[in-house]
Formats: sequence, structure tokens, C-alpha cells
Amino acid sequence: MVPAPLPFSTHQIVIIGGGAAGLAVAARLMRLNNRLDVAVIEPAEFHYYQPGWTLVGAGVFADTHTRRSMAGLMPMGVTWIRNAVAGIEPDHNQLILADGQTIGYEHLIVCSGIVCDWDAIAGLADTLGRNGVCSNYRYDLAPYTWRCIQDFTGGNAVFTAAPMPFKCPGAPQKILYLAADHFQRNGRAAALHYYCATPTIFGVPPFARALEKVADRYGVERHYQHNLVAVDGAGRVATFEQTGPDGQKTRIEQPFDLLHVTPPQRPADFIRTSALANAAGYVDVDKFSLRHVRYPNVHALGDVASTPNSKTAGAVRQQAPVVVRNLLAQLAGKEGSARYDGYGTCPLTTANGRVMLAEFVYDGVVTPTFPLNPYVERRSMWWLKTSLLPFLYWEVMLRGYQIDRPHHRVRNDPEPA
Repeated sequence: MVPAPLPFSTHQIVIIGGGAAGLAVAARLMRLNNRLDVAVIEPAEFHYYQPGWTLVGAGVFADTHTRRSMAGLMPMGVTWIRNAVAGIEPDHNQLILADGQTIGYEHLIVCSGIVCDWDAIAGLADTLGRNGVCSNYRYDLAPYTWRCIQDFTGGNAVFTAAPMPFKCPGAPQKILYLAADHFQRNGRAAALHYYCATPTIFGVPPFARALEKVADRYGVERHYQHNLVAVDGAGRVATFEQTGPDGQKTRIEQPFDLLHVTPPQRPADFIRTSALANAAGYVDVDKFSLRHVRYPNVHALGDVASTPNSKTAGAVRQQAPVVVRNLLAQLAGKEGSARYDGYGTCPLTTANGRVMLAEFVYDGVVTPTFPLNPYVERRSMWWLKTSLLPFLYWEVMLRGYQIDRPHHRVRNDPEPA
């Protein structure tokens, strides 16, 4: 008996991923032209506001505050394919789904994000969510971070940052400062340690200088160019690999009473093994147009794109309109002229009630939206972080609206206060 052929369908525009980037692009396309044939491939039942997980870990948000039904967010008129992608064949303009189905496309937009590689750290997966080992990089784990902070009575509180790139490079520090603020307010004696794989505390020098002062205020001991390689949860010991000036690597052990982990992150296997990927496994796009360098009918944005910007929701807010404008121009037989300048934003929570709003574009050029010294911690920016940004995410960006307040390059960069 000859097996029945697997189903095949084709769409004008196929979007891989129903995260922030995928939904923002789909909604914007349908808002500007609801006659387009757009399909979104996304297997998940829920969509998560990941920037809110730091606030869950600090006891500010409930976890459910960061989760909504995917069905309620999928734009009207879009075909929702509830499946996962197993392979991409850009030479044939088609995708292979996990169940073997084939989906054809005229234009492809890749927004598949990146995944946390918990197994890259020996022993970590076995102790996550217990033994004082927590992480805000997973919805189900973020509440345990708050429990660990509340239950902490003293000792070593250790916070790690993985090798770049990873989602929201400021997140490991955000929870560090929120925990430190909680310990101070409640009289908990803590030896605070920040271990990061980078040579500095932050990649943009003026913000790095400002954050060093915040870390000094809390008495944080910084350990640069240290990468977490193993966790012994029962023994409460974390093992780091330190890279010396000569490139030699040595291992050190750090006892902990609380350990917050930022896991290594990478694109999914179906991206890394595809013809769309560069040597690092990310979708190889022009950093300004977000169009693939070899396949002109492919765009990518969000965390999976090869662009050298900070991987944040703020970056997606600027990238989505660029992809939409360029794709619509392409459909009209024109050359797209929209450009992404590398904008990223990181609301750095430095205490409960205070935020330093870091905004910058390619090459680390500081570009604040507001006419204020960007290196100052402000209560007003806490309101922006906890109230305004979630509203803009759920009700503006994911609904296909565009409210773009210009960001401007700092002409005379003030020294951080």
C-alpha cells in the first residue's frame, strides 16, 4: 500500500514564531493590508511577557500577570498553524513541520527566538527550583526566585550572567539589585557576588560606569570573565571557569546560599542547521534592512537575527515596523528603504522603586528618548517599567499599532552621576 501524501499548503507570507516579534509583525501587516495571506507557525498555548519575569522574581508581579492566551493575541485574519518547525528549505521556499507536513511560502519572516540551554551547565537541570538555585529565565521558575529571596537569612548570594548573546543582558543585574535592596531593607547580611562572562559589567561604557557605582553601593563583589560550568545543588557549590589575560582557563568553586542563574542561550537546532544560518547559528541578515544576505524573500528579527544589538523587547518594537515596511515595498515591486539603527532599551531596576533607563543604538551610542540624564536612577522610570511598558507591549505593539517616540543621540555625553 502506498502511504497517503502528507498535507501541503502554501501562503503568501509565513512567519515562524508567535513571540513578541512574530505577533508584532503579523498584527502590523494585517492592520496595514488585511487582504494579505499571512500564516503564523506557533505551537504554544500561551504567550509570555518575558520582561516581566524579573519583577515576578522580585515579588512585584504575579506570574500570571505575564501570561496570556495565544488564541486571544493571534491577529484576526491570520492563519494560525499550531505546529513546530523541524526544518527550513529556503532553496525550495518551504518548511518542514514536526509532523512531516510541508508549508510553502512566497516570503518568510523568521522570529523563532532563542532557547535556554540548561543542560550546558553540568548539574543545573537536576537542581533548578530547589536547593536555593533559581532563575528568572523561565516562567515556572521565576516565582521560586522570590521565595529564595524571601527565605534568605544570610550568607553568599550569587548571581551569574552567561556568555553573550542572551536575552536582555541587563536582567542578571536587575535581579541582583532588587535582591540586594530587599536584603538591606530587611536587615539580611549578604555577601553579594556577581559572576559574568564579559570583561565589564555592561557593554555600553557610560552605563557601565554608572552601574559600577550602583554595585559599589550594595557592596557587590564583581568577578569578570567567569563562566558558570557546573552546579552542585545539594552541596551548595557553583563551579566557574575563569579566563585569564593569557587565555588560560582555571576553575574556581563558589559556595552559595542563593544562586540565580542566567543560562547560555542559542538558536533552535532547525535554525542552526539551516542554510539561513551564519557561522554562529543565527539567521544571517543585513543589520539595517533585516533582510537575509542570500535569500531576498527572507527577513528575520528579534533574538534569532544576527544583528549585533541588545536582544530586548525594545529592539523588537523598532525592528518590526522596519520589516513590515520593507516587505510591503517588496510586494509592490519596490526596494525597501526602512532601516533599523540597532536601537535597544534596558530598564535597569536598581532598587524596588528605581530604574535607570538605558537606551542605545549600534556601536553603543547612547540615544535617550527623554530629555533627562540617562544615568540617573528615577522613580518615574519605575512607573514606566511596571505600568507603561507592559501596556505598550500588550495593547500597542502586539496589536499592530505603532507609537514611535524618537530617540536622539547624546551630543555631549554627561558623566554618570
